[in-house]
Amino acid sequence: MISRLGLVISRAFCRVVPDPFVIAIFLTLLTAVLALVLGEFEGAEDKSRVVALLDAWRVDSGLWKFLAFGMQMCLILVTGHALASSRPVRAVIDGLAGLPRNTAQAAGLVALVACLGGLLNWGLGLIVGALLAREVGRVLQKKGVAAHYPLICAAGYMGLLVWHGGLSGSAPLSMTTRDGAARVLPTAYVEQLGDAGVPLGETIFSGLNLFTTAGLLIGVPLLLMLLAPSRGEELQTIEDFNPPASHPSCVPAPTLTIPDRVDRSWIVAWLLALPLLAAVVRYAQATGLGRVGLNEINAAMLALGLICHGSPRAYMDAVTEGARGCAGIIIQFPLYAGIMAMMDASGLVRKLAEAFASIGSETTIPLLSFLAAGVVNLFVPSGGGQWGIQGQFALETGFAAGVAPGRMIMAVAYGDQLTNMLQPFWALPLLGITGCRARDIVGYTAVVMVFAGLWMAVGLLVF
Repeated sequence: MISRLGLVISRAFCRVVPDPFVIAIFLTLLTAVLALVLGEFEGAEDKSRVVALLDAWRVDSGLWKFLAFGMQMCLILVTGHALASSRPVRAVIDGLAGLPRNTAQAAGLVALVACLGGLLNWGLGLIVGALLAREVGRVLQKKGVAAHYPLICAAGYMGLLVWHGGLSGSAPLSMTTRDGAARVLPTAYVEQLGDAGVPLGETIFSGLNLFTTAGLLIGVPLLLMLLAPSRGEELQTIEDFNPPASHPSCVPAPTLTIPDRVDRSWIVAWLLALPLLAAVVRYAQATGLGRVGLNEINAAMLALGLICHGSPRAYMDAVTEGARGCAGIIIQFPLYAGIMAMMDASGLVRKLAEAFASIGSETTIPLLSFLAAGVVNLFVPSGGGQWGIQGQFALETGFAAGVAPGRMIMAVAYGDQLTNMLQPFWALPLLGITGCRARDIVGYTAVVMVFAGLWMAVGLLVF
């Protein structure tokens, strides 16, 4: 029943909702209209409301505020993708693919691996989950085991259900330092945080997130195992689909030129990788593990990718392939920054926060923010972009209601990751690798979303 409901919702969503870039344009126009009608532009008495709004939108603190943040998001994607496609990781995938003996075991294993990968890096979890799902389907086919391939592929998407509570979570990692918070939030909100940002001990490593994430790591694989069809006529094996062929890394042909040898030298790769790892360790030693942010995570992922690929050329080939997924980030993030600037300049954030706080309490405000974030993610399918738009509103509401910033950050993070199970935007790489279509997996992801949403709500109410 729930699976069919998920299919109905997803099909309706695909029929009426345009491309995320178009949505970003419409949100920009809607914000401008609301700001002009309802906003209060303090300190702009010598300007018309239109000019004041245009000035707030066009300046460096408007459209271009997320340039550094957007680059961080691109690096999370490409470094995770590159590491997932490296030879050592592919060897691990091939080894794991031979373990399951039926659909239930396959779905449980793929979901667990995808979730663990997603907690390390969302790009890594997405690609590893997809590659493992495809290889498991092929191995079971070679063994003569009829397995339900769409469920296995749905399990490969589970990294996107836990990622925002992990080591690449945009919202918590962007807030670990004052400078990091200033890249996303207006100055007025950064000042309310004090001299420092919000350490990871209050977000990713908090009791709330450890409880929530642990429950998902256990519950999601078990739920997918229970969803495995038992009747033969219900099965859709990998033969019913057409996943592309594997492209394992191959050893390049020997070359004689010095530039070619340098391009393929592991020594050159390690000359950059080792200093990067040393810099990350030094940063954690000097500032504390709780202050590790996006830059440090990206540096570590870059170093690991270089080591695993074994040469600058192999790593750049993998990065080039992964960079295709950055198009939406590059184009949409300036619009998200402009939306944030208009809301701040017009006072809309303060008004919305006050209205939100008036209908909730210290206990219910995080839950309401979580639900709102789930809706926003359907229209702004980017954790970083969503935090840029909703972060200031969530923190302002939290300040007004006496809720700790870390709790509000995780409320938005949970809402963002939850409705990824209905939002097909980030599923595109998985669908391309596995050969499945969105409608083949969304019924299962919708079931998981219901369970995960209830579990996250319990965590926000208890902690």
